[in-house]
Amino acid sequence: MPTELSVGLTEPTHQQGIGVVAPFDFALDRELWRWAPDDVSLYLTRLPFFTTPVTVEMAVAIGDRRALRRATRDVLTPEPGVVVYACTSGSFVDGAAGEQVLRRTMEGAGAPAACTTSGALIDAITVLGVGRLAIATPYIEPVTRRLVNFLREHAVQTVACEGLGLLGNIWRVSYAEVVEVVRAVDTDEADALFISCTNLPTYDLIEPLEQALGKPVLTANQVTMWAALRAIGREAVGGGRLLHPADQLESGVA
Repeated sequence: MPTELSVGLTEPTHQQGIGVVAPFDFALDRELWRWAPDDVSLYLTRLPFFTTPVTVEMAVAIGDRRALRRATRDVLTPEPGVVVYACTSGSFVDGAAGEQVLRRTMEGAGAPAACTTSGALIDAITVLGVGRLAIATPYIEPVTRRLVNFLREHAVQTVACEGLGLLGNIWRVSYAEVVEVVRAVDTDEADALFISCTNLPTYDLIEPLEQALGKPVLTANQVTMWAALRAIGREAVGGGRLLHPADQLESGVA
């Protein structure tokens, strides 16, 4: 016999889910959720803590396969449709081959599908037809250089790059600082611009920057969630030409 409270209520449908493996210092859970439709859940877990600053060595350590395998298994209980490794530097630091190893590791741990932030970036660049990219990062120069090398392996030319030189606390960077580094790196030679690092807040900046620069602006969390949702047949919620290709055609951007 239904209770008075339950009369007229619709039983909740089974939610689709995305497993997210993030670095220990990731602080932008809310930003990832903003890209997700209301009926898609995110199951987040963190990689083990350590004290190394944000250097090449840290990026390599964050991509440790044993830790990634364990973290992937940690998010499988609620049966996500995909598991995503949400770290840009950790997925580009060992090049194209290293990124493929990360995906195979997650799949080997039981993920029904797997993607990484840097792999998602390449997919987004391919969809947009971008061959020349300007990149803005929060990193020190050796880490940014690894990103340039990763892009080169995928036949993407970096026409300009600029880093903030940070060794930690990246999530504390303000929108104003992000805009400043983006404006510093933008050039007419670039088909699009990429803002690296999932720990850098960018959700509200994408559309204003695209309007100001007249070209697609990709960000780490944007491409991460776009790719993860795409893997389960869904679309991300938010702005940007990646999510709205019709706007790209109307603006005349190839």
